Amino acid sequence: MNYRHIYHAGNFADVLKHAVLARLIRYMQKKDAAFRVLDTHAGIGLYDLSSEEAQKTGEWSEGIGKLLDTELAPQVAELLEPYLSAVRELNAEGGIRLYPGSPKLARMLFRSQDRLSAMELHPEDFARLHRLFEGDHQVRITKLNGWLSLGAHLPPKEKRGIVLVDPPFEEDGEYERLADGLAKAYRRFPGGTYCLWYPLKKGAPIKEFHEALQALDIPKILCAELIVRSDRGINGLTGSGLIIVNPPFTLKDELHALLPALKDHLAQDRYASHRAFWLRGETKAAKDD
Repeated sequence: MNYRHIYHAGNFADVLKHAVLARLIRYMQKKDAAFRVLDTHAGIGLYDLSSEEAQKTGEWSEGIGKLLDTELAPQVAELLEPYLSAVRELNAEGGIRLYPGSPKLARMLFRSQDRLSAMELHPEDFARLHRLFEGDHQVRITKLNGWLSLGAHLPPKEKRGIVLVDPPFEEDGEYERLADGLAKAYRRFPGGTYCLWYPLKKGAPIKEFHEALQALDIPKILCAELIVRSDRGINGLTGSGLIIVNPPFTLKDELHALLPALKDHLAQDRYASHRAFWLRGETKAAKDD
């Protein structure tokens, strides 16, 4: 309950997560039918990067702060356009002070028929999130442990949806919990697109986590990872990963364009790297670049 995303808002991990979330939303919108985004660990929705908390870590300056006004290759700029345009819209006067969390970003990209269900358990964060979307008929805010929503809120009535699971990873066993949560959710909503975030840091059980996902009865699981620095002498976050279940057929190729650019622009030392590969389906051979 003491995790607060304001310290990390807009960092390199948010850039990867939100860039991919925006791509998933745009893909869903290729069809006229409505869809729902379920955000299981929503936070406060909108972050002030000039706040004392954000300034204390300055993590955003190594993430969105490096990317927003950078000249990008045409293909990369096109792929990042939905995400970066939303950030620019919030900072119309220039610079960057406000940063959208996942629920705010999703809502900014919605059409009139699309819907958001956002879960937040922290009392103060829930209250702020509720105020942010008060009166918005396309958004439902619920004070609930996000893990429970993987059962109680699936499948969505729209029968189409993106499920974003972005836990704080403050407790032991969160990688196992993430795999178990996916298994539970998939049984209820096998047609959904799932996007699961996880941290990369020294000693993290990534191999075991990937093996647990491979053991699930899920046909297509895509993995994307971005590492921005070496883990030598560092106990904190060195990279982040995304698990995408039922990904759009275009996403793998998009990641092979996006990840090298993100690595180049967000690298914090010469050990930065990236990869996108199938854990299940298509081909399991990893492609490290």
